[in-house]
Amino acid sequence: MTDITVLKHLTALRLEVTIWSARRKLTAADLCAPNLPPETVASLGSKKVCNPEDLRVFGALKSRAVALLDRHGVRFLGGWALPERAIDPVNAGLDAIGAEFAQAKAEFLARYDAAVADWIRDNPGWEALLANAAVSADVVRSRLGFAWQMFRLQPPKGREASKPLTEAVEELGGTLFGEVAKVAEEAWQKSFLGKTEVSLKAAWPLKGLRQKLAGLSCLEPRVTPLVDLIDTGLAALPEKGPLTGGSLLGLQGLVCLLRDPAAMREHGQKILDGMGLDAALQALVALPPPPVQPLLLPEETPDAPESPDAGGQALDSLGLW
Repeated sequence: MTDITVLKHLTALRLEVTIWSARRKLTAADLCAPNLPPETVASLGSKKVCNPEDLRVFGALKSRAVALLDRHGVRFLGGWALPERAIDPVNAGLDAIGAEFAQAKAEFLARYDAAVADWIRDNPGWEALLANAAVSADVVRSRLGFAWQMFRLQPPKGREASKPLTEAVEELGGTLFGEVAKVAEEAWQKSFLGKTEVSLKAAWPLKGLRQKLAGLSCLEPRVTPLVDLIDTGLAALPEKGPLTGGSLLGLQGLVCLLRDPAAMREHGQKILDGMGLDAALQALVALPPPPVQPLLLPEETPDAPESPDAGGQALDSLGLW
């Protein structure tokens, strides 16, 4: 549970990106059965008044902004909560993406009339339907925007008034572990599942997760031990790849640990309770690896056999054996 006082160390950010859909409502007057417009022109009650490819750049830039915020912050109240150390890099990153968005907007608006004319020409037989649906460039301008705001939150006075914010803050630790687990799962599926050899690039997602966890360590006392464990594991990797054998198993162990929010809490607590980092890392790879097979999702993983170590404590196999 995260204490409300953690707000003193966090900055909230709200991202506002609006992207024109290039769609208008499809009416009965637009249809003349049995000749119906193709899916490239109309679908699900709407008609496309411009080539969707012309707008793809705006969606890509929004995705970049979201990815930047996800790397540094944690989802919170419809936006993100950022640690102090992330404010400058996030602001600089959003500035750069915002400048690209503004440039793409200017370029699109400069050729908007031509783009609409090209779309009408490329869909013969539906000229009237598309021409009647066109909107002015000023309308499009008002529906393309990229902005963000940073602000601090302070709970209102009064127990009942502050209750909703308190509850949202209490969930931040769990949200952080869940977001880390999602990225780790994607890394496992992409780079580790079924592999007996990987390049050093496979460790990059862990470095990113390490930075995120370190920046948000104020949310949960069990986060800092996990950061230390990741540091220990990454430091043990060779400077050059490929990674095989024990090096690969060690990296796999870390990834599997980060795939499971419950395991992160458990192992973070064990380190807080005195288990050394080397022992904790060794416990992840104490037994030989199993035959290569798909790894079950955390909630589907059957109970693994216990693996005692020299210190009399053991960590779960996390699906490695």
